[in-house]
Amino acid sequence: MVIYDSLSKKKLPFKPISDGLVRIYACGPTVYDDAHLGHAKSAVSFDLLRRVLQAEGYEVKFARNFTDIDDKILKKMEQSGKSLEEITEFYTRRYLQDMSALNVADASISPKATENIAAICELISSLLQKGFAYEIAGDGIYFDTRKDGDYLSLSGKKEGAGKNIARVASNDAKHDEKDFVLWKFDENWFDSPFGKGRPGWHSECVAMILAHLDSGDPQFCIDIHAGGADLLFPHHENEAAQCRCARHRALSKYWLHNGFVQVNNEKMSKSLGNSFFVGDALKIAPGEALRFYLLSSHYRANFNYSVTDLLASKKRLDKIYRLKKRVRDILTPVAGQNSAPKLPAAEVKFRSEMMEFLSDDLNTSGALAVLDSFVASANEALDRAPKDKALKARIAANLEFAKQTLGILYEDETEYFRFGVSEQQRAQIEELIKQRAQAKAEKDFASADAIRARLTDMKIEVMDTTSGTVWEVAAE
Repeated sequence: MVIYDSLSKKKLPFKPISDGLVRIYACGPTVYDDAHLGHAKSAVSFDLLRRVLQAEGYEVKFARNFTDIDDKILKKMEQSGKSLEEITEFYTRRYLQDMSALNVADASISPKATENIAAICELISSLLQKGFAYEIAGDGIYFDTRKDGDYLSLSGKKEGAGKNIARVASNDAKHDEKDFVLWKFDENWFDSPFGKGRPGWHSECVAMILAHLDSGDPQFCIDIHAGGADLLFPHHENEAAQCRCARHRALSKYWLHNGFVQVNNEKMSKSLGNSFFVGDALKIAPGEALRFYLLSSHYRANFNYSVTDLLASKKRLDKIYRLKKRVRDILTPVAGQNSAPKLPAAEVKFRSEMMEFLSDDLNTSGALAVLDSFVASANEALDRAPKDKALKARIAANLEFAKQTLGILYEDETEYFRFGVSEQQRAQIEELIKQRAQAKAEKDFASADAIRARLTDMKIEVMDTTSGTVWEVAAE
């Protein structure tokens, strides 16, 4: 497997620190608002990375943090009159619900900044003792970027890059404009050896990596540090600097960054007022369709969201679910597979071709093209031999591989096609289907046809099968 490393700025062969085990840390959200599409792009991208590594046979220890103390949260407290815990716990739950809808697997570890104050203070104390940090009276503890000869090596930024990057108010007493706060003095918050206060954003992730994920390797703490391209500078640059200076080790062996998200060809930004929340997209299409859409472009590419393209991705996913419906009577492979009609090469090479693309820096467009080709060839084979259980078993096994690797096809194939139907509408539909069945039993075919026509007007398609009548929302 090869992955693009943001530090070396090239693709590198992936070799973990420990044989068979991969340690990944992905920067999570600051929990003061609902998850937007930028959060979704990052979460889906690195959930895919985790799944591909697992398909390669690795055990993956995956951490995603929650920033639950930050100026943005404090502002929300002031505006809403709610406590820190009320705000952060509410939005943490909302984030996890949205990620669940996108089939993003739970992290192995989900550290919170407020639960790791001791580790953060230990890191800052080490930086102070080694001369890499200094105090500004009445303000806080700052990292001295001039003392780190490798500062800006990760991002490749030039001198003068430190303007307008702070998430807390800047201070003219800083030694350099790039210096960043490690601990902000504030009598309302946590005790520390330096005085009451709260941690700076950049110190939180480093401390949590060292506390929960450190490999103990003399050269690298973790295998992969991941996040959005917007975090490369200053956040990840500042994390790398702290670890380098406090521990004399590299924080991560590889650095991965997903591209920016745009909405209708304009960069998504809360300051521009064009943030598009995951919850908004989930009103338009199922979570898996949004996931499929996010996977349709390379994780490092900038992603342009539009409703038209989301619905086009749903139609593409619909085809895969239609195939799943055709083989749903098969749960496990059966004997006699060799007697099944041979599919074209797309079926024979399906797994190896998909993994060949995914192992090349998560080339999802190539992998999804392989999946599209497989679906087409599988349908052709089923048209020729619709009752061949061995054939169906082989198709089902490949769909299961796609499910586990790409994180799609988790929905029940019937329920998937009922997206957007409310409970009240479901009850009405089920009652009409019951009335139609009664009319057919009484040989009142005119009434049965009238009910079917009414369901058609409601954009509901009815199918009579050997196991009963099923329904779904009619395709547009």
